[in-house]
Amino acid sequence: MTAHRPRRRTEKRGLRLWPVGTVLALTFAAAVLVAAAVFYTGWDLLGARELKPEHRIDSKTLFDLVKLSFGVVAGAGALVALAVAYRRQRVDEDGALREATRLHTERFTAAVAQLGDASPAVRLGGVHALAGLADDAPTRDLRQTCIDVLCAYLRLPHTNEADLPANDTEARHAYRAVREVRHTVIRLIRDHLRLAPEDPHSWQGHDLDLTEVSFDGGDLSFAVFSGMVDFRGPTFSGTTVDFGFARFSGTVDFRGAELLLGCGPSPCSGVGP
Repeated sequence: MTAHRPRRRTEKRGLRLWPVGTVLALTFAAAVLVAAAVFYTGWDLLGARELKPEHRIDSKTLFDLVKLSFGVVAGAGALVALAVAYRRQRVDEDGALREATRLHTERFTAAVAQLGDASPAVRLGGVHALAGLADDAPTRDLRQTCIDVLCAYLRLPHTNEADLPANDTEARHAYRAVREVRHTVIRLIRDHLRLAPEDPHSWQGHDLDLTEVSFDGGDLSFAVFSGMVDFRGPTFSGTTVDFGFARFSGTVDFRGAELLLGCGPSPCSGVGP
Protein backbone atom coordinates (compact mmCIF):
# COMPACT_ATOMS: atom_id res chain seq x y z
CA MET A 1 0.00 0.00 0.00
CA THR A 2 2.75 2.37 -0.94
CA ALA A 3 2.71 5.16 -3.44
CA HIS A 4 4.67 8.21 -4.40
CA ARG A 5 3.85 11.16 -2.19
CA PRO A 6 2.62 14.07 -4.29
CA ARG A 7 3.65 17.52 -3.25
CA ARG A 8 1.11 18.99 -0.89
CA ARG A 9 -0.87 21.82 -2.38
CA THR A 10 -0.74 24.95 -0.31
CA GLU A 11 -3.45 27.54 -0.13
CA LYS A 12 -2.78 30.90 -1.72
CA ARG A 13 -2.92 33.48 0.98
CA GLY A 14 -3.69 37.17 0.68
CA LEU A 15 -6.29 39.14 -1.22
CA ARG A 16 -5.84 39.74 -4.93
CA LEU A 17 -7.89 42.64 -6.30
CA TRP A 18 -7.84 44.32 -9.67
CA PRO A 19 -7.13 48.06 -9.72
CA VAL A 20 -10.27 50.02 -8.96
CA GLY A 21 -10.01 51.90 -12.27
CA THR A 22 -10.01 48.63 -14.21
CA VAL A 23 -12.98 47.33 -12.23
CA LEU A 24 -14.99 50.50 -12.84
CA ALA A 25 -14.16 50.56 -16.55
CA LEU A 26 -15.13 46.91 -17.00
CA THR A 27 -18.31 47.40 -14.97
CA PHE A 28 -19.34 50.43 -17.03
CA ALA A 29 -18.50 48.68 -20.31
CA ALA A 30 -20.56 45.65 -19.27
CA ALA A 31 -23.49 47.92 -18.36
CA VAL A 32 -23.30 49.69 -21.74
CA LEU A 33 -23.25 46.38 -23.59
CA VAL A 34 -26.24 45.07 -21.65
CA ALA A 35 -28.16 48.32 -22.22
CA ALA A 36 -27.36 48.25 -25.93
CA ALA A 37 -28.48 44.63 -26.21
CA VAL A 38 -31.76 45.39 -24.47
CA PHE A 39 -32.29 48.49 -26.59
CA TYR A 40 -31.74 46.76 -29.91
CA THR A 41 -33.84 43.78 -28.83
CA GLY A 42 -36.72 46.09 -28.05
CA TRP A 43 -36.10 47.97 -31.28
CA ASP A 44 -36.57 44.79 -33.29
CA LEU A 45 -39.59 43.64 -31.30
CA LEU A 46 -41.37 46.98 -31.80
CA GLY A 47 -40.52 47.08 -35.50
CA ALA A 48 -39.11 50.59 -35.19
CA ARG A 49 -36.34 50.26 -37.68
CA GLU A 50 -37.41 53.12 -39.96
CA LEU A 51 -38.15 56.27 -38.00
CA LYS A 52 -39.18 59.55 -39.54
CA PRO A 53 -36.27 62.00 -39.23
CA GLU A 54 -36.91 65.06 -37.08
CA HIS A 55 -35.20 68.32 -38.13
CA ARG A 56 -36.47 70.24 -35.10
CA ILE A 57 -36.61 69.15 -31.46
CA ASP A 58 -39.51 70.40 -29.42
CA SER A 59 -39.44 71.07 -25.67
CA LYS A 60 -40.96 67.70 -24.75
CA THR A 61 -38.33 65.78 -26.68
CA LEU A 62 -35.58 67.89 -25.18
CA PHE A 63 -36.95 67.25 -21.69
CA ASP A 64 -37.02 63.51 -22.39
CA LEU A 65 -33.41 63.64 -23.53
CA VAL A 66 -32.42 65.44 -20.32
CA LYS A 67 -34.22 62.82 -18.24
CA LEU A 68 -32.50 60.09 -20.18
CA SER A 69 -29.11 61.73 -19.60
CA PHE A 70 -29.75 61.97 -15.86
CA GLY A 71 -30.89 58.34 -15.84
CA VAL A 72 -27.68 57.24 -17.52
CA VAL A 73 -25.61 59.26 -15.03
CA ALA A 74 -27.57 57.82 -12.10
CA GLY A 75 -27.14 54.28 -13.42
CA ALA A 76 -23.41 54.78 -13.89
CA GLY A 77 -23.17 56.16 -10.36
CA ALA A 78 -25.02 53.13 -9.01
CA LEU A 79 -22.61 50.82 -10.82
CA VAL A 80 -19.63 52.68 -9.40
CA ALA A 81 -21.13 52.46 -5.90
CA LEU A 82 -21.74 48.74 -6.40
CA ALA A 83 -18.16 48.12 -7.53
CA VAL A 84 -16.73 50.12 -4.60
CA ALA A 85 -19.01 48.31 -2.11
CA TYR A 86 -17.92 44.95 -3.49
CA ARG A 87 -14.28 45.92 -3.21
CA ARG A 88 -14.79 47.12 0.37
CA GLN A 89 -16.52 43.84 1.24
CA ARG A 90 -13.60 41.85 -0.13
CA VAL A 91 -11.11 43.95 1.82
CA ASP A 92 -13.15 43.51 5.01
CA GLU A 93 -13.29 39.74 4.49
CA ASP A 94 -9.54 39.60 3.96
CA GLY A 95 -9.00 41.70 7.10
CA ALA A 96 -11.21 39.33 9.08
CA LEU A 97 -9.20 36.37 7.81
CA ARG A 98 -5.92 38.06 8.73
CA GLU A 99 -7.22 38.81 12.22
CA ALA A 100 -8.43 35.22 12.66
CA THR A 101 -5.03 33.97 11.48
CA ARG A 102 -3.23 36.27 13.94
CA LEU A 103 -5.34 35.05 16.86
CA HIS A 104 -4.82 31.46 15.73
CA THR A 105 -1.04 31.98 15.66
CA GLU A 106 -1.06 33.39 19.19
CA ARG A 107 -3.09 30.46 20.50
CA PHE A 108 -0.90 28.05 18.55
CA THR A 109 2.26 29.43 20.14
CA ALA A 110 0.78 29.08 23.62
CA ALA A 111 -0.41 25.51 22.94
CA VAL A 112 2.99 24.42 21.60
CA ALA A 113 4.64 25.91 24.69
CA GLN A 114 2.30 23.79 26.83
CA LEU A 115 3.13 20.72 24.78
CA GLY A 116 6.83 21.22 25.54
CA ASP A 117 6.33 21.69 29.27
CA ALA A 118 7.99 19.33 31.71
CA SER A 119 4.71 18.61 33.48
CA PRO A 120 2.59 15.88 31.84
CA ALA A 121 -0.57 17.63 33.03
CA VAL A 122 0.41 20.82 31.21
CA ARG A 123 1.30 18.81 28.11
CA LEU A 124 -2.11 17.15 28.25
CA GLY A 125 -3.69 20.60 28.20
CA GLY A 126 -1.53 21.52 25.22
CA VAL A 127 -2.73 18.44 23.34
CA HIS A 128 -6.37 19.39 23.82
CA ALA A 129 -5.58 23.01 22.96
CA LEU A 130 -3.97 21.99 19.65
CA ALA A 131 -6.90 19.73 18.79
CA GLY A 132 -9.27 22.62 19.48
CA LEU A 133 -7.14 24.93 17.37
CA ALA A 134 -7.29 22.45 14.49
CA ASP A 135 -11.08 22.49 14.73
CA ASP A 136 -11.18 26.31 14.75
CA ALA A 137 -8.47 26.87 12.13
CA PRO A 138 -9.53 29.49 9.55
CA THR A 139 -7.71 27.68 6.71
CA ARG A 140 -6.96 24.08 5.82
CA ASP A 141 -3.20 24.68 5.97
CA LEU A 142 -3.40 25.95 9.55
CA ARG A 143 -5.40 22.88 10.54
CA GLN A 144 -2.79 20.66 8.90
CA THR A 145 -0.06 22.43 10.91
CA CYS A 146 -1.81 21.56 14.18
CA ILE A 147 -2.15 17.93 13.08
CA ASP A 148 1.53 17.85 12.10
CA VAL A 149 2.56 19.02 15.58
CA LEU A 150 0.44 16.33 17.26
CA CYS A 151 1.96 13.66 15.01
CA ALA A 152 5.43 15.03 15.70
CA TYR A 153 4.80 14.63 19.43
CA LEU A 154 4.07 10.93 18.87
CA ARG A 155 7.33 10.62 16.92
CA LEU A 156 9.41 11.95 19.80
CA PRO A 157 11.64 9.25 21.34
CA HIS A 158 10.64 7.93 24.73
CA THR A 159 11.61 5.03 26.96
CA ASN A 160 9.48 1.90 26.70
CA GLU A 161 8.11 0.30 29.82
CA ALA A 162 10.17 -2.84 29.27
CA ASP A 163 13.37 -0.77 29.41
CA LEU A 164 12.60 0.80 32.80
CA PRO A 165 14.45 -0.34 35.94
CA ALA A 166 12.51 -3.06 37.73
CA ASN A 167 12.29 -1.28 41.11
CA ASP A 168 12.16 2.36 39.96
CA THR A 169 8.63 3.38 40.96
CA GLU A 170 9.18 7.03 40.12
CA ALA A 171 10.33 6.22 36.58
CA ARG A 172 7.26 4.03 36.04
CA HIS A 173 4.95 6.79 37.23
CA ALA A 174 6.63 9.22 34.84
CA TYR A 175 6.31 6.71 32.00
CA ARG A 176 2.60 6.20 32.66
CA ALA A 177 2.04 9.95 32.71
CA VAL A 178 3.75 10.34 29.34
CA ARG A 179 1.80 7.36 27.99
CA GLU A 180 -1.44 9.02 29.02
CA VAL A 181 -0.51 12.10 26.98
CA ARG A 182 0.45 10.00 23.97
CA HIS A 183 -2.72 7.92 24.14
CA THR A 184 -4.75 11.12 24.34
CA VAL A 185 -3.15 12.27 21.05
CA ILE A 186 -4.02 8.94 19.44
CA ARG A 187 -7.58 9.10 20.77
CA LEU A 188 -8.11 12.64 19.48
CA ILE A 189 -6.80 11.67 16.04
CA ARG A 190 -9.11 8.65 16.01
CA ASP A 191 -12.16 10.65 17.11
CA HIS A 192 -11.63 13.25 14.37
CA LEU A 193 -11.06 10.57 11.73
CA ARG A 194 -14.35 8.94 12.69
CA LEU A 195 -16.29 12.08 11.79
CA ALA A 196 -17.95 12.31 8.38
CA PRO A 197 -15.98 14.26 5.75
CA GLU A 198 -18.65 16.97 5.63
CA ASP A 199 -18.34 17.56 9.39
CA PRO A 200 -16.50 20.87 9.98
CA HIS A 201 -14.28 19.18 12.60
CA SER A 202 -13.39 16.12 10.53
CA TRP A 203 -9.70 15.46 9.86
CA GLN A 204 -10.35 13.08 7.01
CA GLY A 205 -8.26 13.92 3.96
CA HIS A 206 -5.44 15.43 6.02
CA ASP A 207 -1.92 14.00 6.13
CA LEU A 208 -0.64 11.95 9.07
CA ASP A 209 3.12 11.45 9.43
CA LEU A 210 3.51 8.60 11.93
CA THR A 211 6.92 7.44 10.75
CA GLU A 212 8.74 5.24 13.27
CA VAL A 213 6.27 6.00 16.04
CA SER A 214 6.70 3.78 19.07
CA PHE A 215 3.21 2.56 19.93
CA ASP A 216 2.58 1.24 23.40
CA GLY A 217 -1.14 0.76 22.94
CA GLY A 218 -3.88 2.93 21.57
CA ASP A 219 -7.21 2.67 19.81
CA LEU A 220 -7.58 3.63 16.14
CA SER A 221 -10.64 1.49 15.48
CA PHE A 222 -13.24 2.70 12.98
CA ALA A 223 -10.97 5.54 11.87
CA VAL A 224 -11.05 6.51 8.19
CA PHE A 225 -7.59 7.28 6.80
CA SER A 226 -8.28 9.10 3.53
CA GLY A 227 -5.24 11.38 3.25
CA MET A 228 -1.52 10.61 2.94
CA VAL A 229 -0.72 8.40 5.93
CA ASP A 230 2.85 7.33 6.71
CA PHE A 231 3.10 4.31 9.02
CA ARG A 232 6.64 3.34 8.01
CA GLY A 233 8.75 1.50 10.57
CA PRO A 234 6.64 1.73 13.75
CA THR A 235 7.43 -0.35 16.82
CA PHE A 236 4.87 -1.96 19.09
CA SER A 237 5.62 -2.72 22.70
CA GLY A 238 3.69 -3.79 25.76
CA THR A 239 0.29 -4.22 24.14
CA THR A 240 -1.51 -4.11 20.82
CA VAL A 241 -2.88 -1.18 18.84
CA ASP A 242 -6.52 -1.51 17.87
CA PHE A 243 -7.08 -1.01 14.12
CA GLY A 244 -10.41 -2.84 14.18
CA PHE A 245 -12.67 -1.84 11.26
CA ALA A 246 -10.33 1.00 10.28
CA ARG A 247 -10.54 2.02 6.62
CA PHE A 248 -7.67 3.12 4.39
CA SER A 249 -8.70 4.90 1.19
CA GLY A 250 -5.85 7.37 0.71
CA THR A 251 -2.12 7.00 0.14
CA VAL A 252 -0.90 4.75 2.95
CA ASP A 253 2.66 3.51 3.51
CA PHE A 254 3.13 0.53 5.84
CA ARG A 255 6.67 -0.43 4.81
CA GLY A 256 8.58 -2.03 7.65
CA ALA A 257 5.49 -2.14 9.87
CA GLU A 258 4.42 -5.19 11.80
CA LEU A 259 0.72 -4.71 12.54
CA LEU A 260 -0.48 -6.31 15.74
CA LEU A 261 -4.24 -5.99 15.54
CA GLY A 262 -6.37 -6.12 18.63
CA CYS A 263 -10.00 -5.32 19.24
CA GLY A 264 -10.18 -4.90 22.98
CA PRO A 265 -13.02 -6.66 24.80
CA SER A 266 -15.23 -6.99 21.71
CA PRO A 267 -14.52 -9.28 18.71
CA CYS A 268 -13.66 -7.82 15.34
CA SER A 269 -12.78 -8.95 11.87
CA GLY A 270 -9.60 -6.99 11.42
CA VAL A 271 -8.79 -4.00 9.27
CA GLY A 272 -11.47 -2.72 6.95
CA PRO A 273 -10.88 -2.33 3.22
